[in-house]
Amino acid sequence: MNIRISKNKFYEALQIVSRAIAPNSPVPALSGIKIEAFTNELVITGSDADISIKMVLSNETEPELNLSVIEEGSVVIDYRYLNEIVRKIDSEEIQIEIIDGTLTRFSGGKAEFKINGFRSSDYPTIDFSIPANHFTIKCQKLSEIIEETAFAVNAKDTRVILTGVNMKCDGSVLTCTATDSYRLAKKTISTECEPFGITVVAKTLNMARSIFGSSDSDVEISQNEKKIVFSEGGIIMQSRLLDGTFPETERLIPTEFSRELLINRRSLISALDRSSFIKTDNMAIIRCQISGNEVILTNKSQEIGEAHEELIAENYTGEPLDISFSGTYVEDAAKALSSENILIKFTGEMKPFILVNEGDDDSLLQLVLPVRTYN
Repeated sequence: MNIRISKNKFYEALQIVSRAIAPNSPVPALSGIKIEAFTNELVITGSDADISIKMVLSNETEPELNLSVIEEGSVVIDYRYLNEIVRKIDSEEIQIEIIDGTLTRFSGGKAEFKINGFRSSDYPTIDFSIPANHFTIKCQKLSEIIEETAFAVNAKDTRVILTGVNMKCDGSVLTCTATDSYRLAKKTISTECEPFGITVVAKTLNMARSIFGSSDSDVEISQNEKKIVFSEGGIIMQSRLLDGTFPETERLIPTEFSRELLINRRSLISALDRSSFIKTDNMAIIRCQISGNEVILTNKSQEIGEAHEELIAENYTGEPLDISFSGTYVEDAAKALSSENILIKFTGEMKPFILVNEGDDDSLLQLVLPVRTYN
């Protein structure tokens, strides 16, 4: 293999592919990036066996790539050495050449590096086939969905299925749901595809957001019972799915409410942020007392002290309320919403309550379970 390529374009591609690599992979070759040079294109691949990313680079799709394939071939280079070498070479173009077996020379300007790699035959075979069932969505809309839901997954592996976001389509509406049993986030959008139901690891979705989220184009999402594939331009990212049955969450969401609080979103977030530094058993438990338009937030700890905040609601309907909850959970839920004022709907002091945007937008719902306290 012997190629020349734009340093900046190659480095940008390496940064994307490297995200799929686990630093301490038990498979030595998976600590590297596979580089394959063909007549008119360069293919680079990174994987940790669960998440895989492939990028196809060509002058046709990227005129500034300046790719010149002098000799076809392939090699696998440890991603840490590869990224450092390409980053530090001070020239507009770099040359990559296999000079002996897997010994690979990187040169640019007056710098030259020689690195031992792996044979491409040692790299695990990865099936990048695209499942038939697919739909298309704006990259920025995908980013929005992930930002509004993935934070609510279970961060621990106590229930593996809850470490992912459930994506379910009935043919016309896509519903994305995440929960850790104590809170829930649900987002719905209109789309057209064959019905399906899968649960995607939150890490996968957050990685997809970081790769595709800033693009103005569309991303195609394909899935079957084994994997989900995101493809846009020359990038293909795929991931295994979580096994198991996602819990039925619709029955947890209340439909009738006895109290409703309309409050400025930023004021609530700021007040919760100020109050949440006091923690008991690693949880900031906020007592919320509402009467009329007065909202009092209190956080007490015998060991640390007390925080007290007073807010004025835009509107409140219903009987006075005294409820306690995780300040972090409510703050996260409020941050996921977007309207200037948000509506919080209560059913009782020890029953789940929901947070939604003010107005007619019912596509996003945040649910939080209260915490029992003995005040």
